[in-house]
Amino acid sequence: MIRAALRWLLALFYGAAGVIHLIRPEPFLTIMPAWVPAPEAVVLLTGVAEVLGAIGLVQPFLPQVRRAAGWGLALYALCVWPANINHFIIDMARADGGLGLGYHVPRMFAQPVIIWLAVWVSRDPAAPRQTGSAQTPG
Repeated sequence: MIRAALRWLLALFYGAAGVIHLIRPEPFLTIMPAWVPAPEAVVLLTGVAEVLGAIGLVQPFLPQVRRAAGWGLALYALCVWPANINHFIIDMARADGGLGLGYHVPRMFAQPVIIWLAVWVSRDPAAPRQTGSAQTPG
């Protein structure tokens, strides 16, 4: 029950973030590291990835799609971490401190939790867990 609730919450978060990326890309462009090529296209594609990942997480018919969506969103969160770090650096360099440490430090610590959560909520709790050691039948 908690896994399903968190899966829906994460899907809502990613769905909303994806829509915001698509309709208002400007804030995301300002935090994009300079080394990222084609920043407008990257922001557009990240919005699409978030929306598709959110849909994949909550679709009820294909557990394989839900699992792929979870891993995809986990990889996505890992890939956008440099933009979060860049945002932290940009804000701390501002005279007013931007959003400040109270925003950025928790955000940095939340990123690994979000990565883990995407994988965890996408796992089918009824599926047998693999332990890493192969067992041979009797």
